[in-house]
Amino acid sequence: MCSIIGYCGKPLDMAAFQKGFSRTISRGPDDSRILDVGQGILGFHRLSIMGLHPEGMQPFTLNSSAVVCNGEIYGFEKFRTQLRGKYTFNSDSDCEILLPMYFEYGVKMFAMLDAEYACILYDGEKKQFIAARDPIGIRPLYYGYDEAGTIVFASEPKNLMGLVKEILPFPPGHYYADGKFVCYNDIAAVDSYSHDDLDTVCRNIHDKLVAGVQKRLVADAKVGFLLSGGLDSSLVCAIAARESEKPIKTYAIGMSGDAIDLKYAKQVADFIGSDHTEVIISKEIVLQALENVIELLGTFDITTIRASIGMYLVCKYIHENTDIRVLLTGEISDELFGYKYTDFAPSGEAFQAEAQKRIRELHMYDVLRADRCISVNSLEARVPFGDLDFVKYVMSIDPELKLNRYNKGKYLLRHAFEEGGYLPHDILWREKAAFSDAVGHSMVDYLKEYAESCYTQEEFELKRQKYTHAQPFTKESLLYREIFEKYYPGQGQMIADFWMPNKEWEGCNVNDPSARVLSNYGDSGK
Repeated sequence: MCSIIGYCGKPLDMAAFQKGFSRTISRGPDDSRILDVGQGILGFHRLSIMGLHPEGMQPFTLNSSAVVCNGEIYGFEKFRTQLRGKYTFNSDSDCEILLPMYFEYGVKMFAMLDAEYACILYDGEKKQFIAARDPIGIRPLYYGYDEAGTIVFASEPKNLMGLVKEILPFPPGHYYADGKFVCYNDIAAVDSYSHDDLDTVCRNIHDKLVAGVQKRLVADAKVGFLLSGGLDSSLVCAIAARESEKPIKTYAIGMSGDAIDLKYAKQVADFIGSDHTEVIISKEIVLQALENVIELLGTFDITTIRASIGMYLVCKYIHENTDIRVLLTGEISDELFGYKYTDFAPSGEAFQAEAQKRIRELHMYDVLRADRCISVNSLEARVPFGDLDFVKYVMSIDPELKLNRYNKGKYLLRHAFEEGGYLPHDILWREKAAFSDAVGHSMVDYLKEYAESCYTQEEFELKRQKYTHAQPFTKESLLYREIFEKYYPGQGQMIADFWMPNKEWEGCNVNDPSARVLSNYGDSGK
């Protein structure tokens, strides 16, 4: 990961600007630079992944223009080859192509990128700032306006605290130019459904996911893998193991007493021949990490916080004990193929609408979790299930095929990898365990018990009334909201609401986001 900031005018308080930018130096500990472009300021903290030499340091400049980008641009070599006759490239960095592309194509360039990125560009000729974010929002970007009405962009909310009044997430799939946000790619939208037969659909799922993993293995820095033992991360690791000449390095985490997935992660690791490490955590470690996790996340969402604790701690271990810089993860599969609660979807149309909602909101929940837990430990996240071609195709599959009519969730994904010996049969077809529960049922139980001890029922009822947006509804949610407000006072609008099953569906009107409370959880937690 890297960290970027763009003050699109003269800062009212330069010391506050520098202090805000310094809060995310862990995203890019290798080098830092602030560039005054005359009309404003661009800043960059570097984590060297592609183009490790000093020439790859940003901001990149060309004539009177400049750009900073936190991202990976896949297939950038073809653009560089096309543009080389007209422009000189001084590094192996993928992001160096952005200014030449902008000069050639203008804002149309953003729709041309196969990338997970956030960038801020200064057009020196027009003396204006432009910003953009990838269609899923895998790379973070936020914005707000200072007291003079000047817009400020930054990688994380903590960069903007004290600079702007209200902090908002930059909408994924949009660019900002001429004072307006313009959608260039609503990846959740479907113009027409594909009516391929089941075998064709599954073959395409297989081929596109394999391609998504392959392109994310390209890095000048060392790559590792988070392996929970669940279907999604196991598939990513299994594909990567086939593409790698040496054994890949995999990491799993769990509670000392009841981690559901550790044994399955070990089974997968043995099967694919990875160099596997287990990280064991305790109640004390979990509770000690809680406030720090909420601060680094910048959210009060229950699901995100629960699932982040294990992820943060395993990434902390990787940062402190290895030289790995890039991590591949299994996020975004659930939103595409279904959760336990989407088994209750009353129709294909309802399933599709829920998937579209989740994909459009991902940047506030699971994607936010992966970004913050990994980047705060000076690592970079790559998400094969978020590959643009893969997402676009899966969203276009006839939703009737994606309904759980097979007595097995995510049937299409499982069937797509049934042949070829990627995973043991009982891993490929095992029921999904909720992320935080897979770390260990006890972790969530400890968090709930701690929250219960913080408030009487009367205190809970009184304190939760302070919040009109996303009002806390359990003592656990109130605890998280109060810690959030300690670090981000009055900024609750950054998160749309709590991630919860669709309460309008029969069987989903529950008061806890864990799949463990659903009637169909069954053998998932075993």
